[in-house]
Amino acid sequence: MELKHMELKDLPQVLDIEKLSYTNPWSKASFMYEITENPLATYLVAREGDKILGYGGIWIVLDEAHITTLAVHPAYRRNGVGKILLNALLEVAKNRKVRNIILEVRASNFPAQNLYQKFGFKPIGIRKKYYSRPEEDAIVMSLEIKEDT
Repeated sequence: MELKHMELKDLPQVLDIEKLSYTNPWSKASFMYEITENPLATYLVAREGDKILGYGGIWIVLDEAHITTLAVHPAYRRNGVGKILLNALLEVAKNRKVRNIILEVRASNFPAQNLYQKFGFKPIGIRKKYYSRPEEDAIVMSLEIKEDT
């Protein structure tokens, strides 16, 4: 498996994974903007050959970062792909001298919450009715990056 920066040619497979992973998926236009126009954004794909297994994205603003998305194709979940992607996003943040990373996760998405907690993320709040289809709260999680890590 290799990690690469997301490119426009990756979007058909990324959008397939997006639709399989989320009830309110991002549009093609949203991904296009993120990878071609948003100077704050870094998006990565995990691939084996021509097959994209998953992807993740992060925004970096000064010394803070926001993980915007992380998804793995259902056929490749629970095989370490999410861990590899999350670790790569954290490395992007560390290399940019980020001190704090936040993310939101559905209150019912316990596998994702467990993954984030394994990396040291801690719940810091709730965004009421953050998600739609179905309407659901988001758990806000944060990771403080220490100077020596």
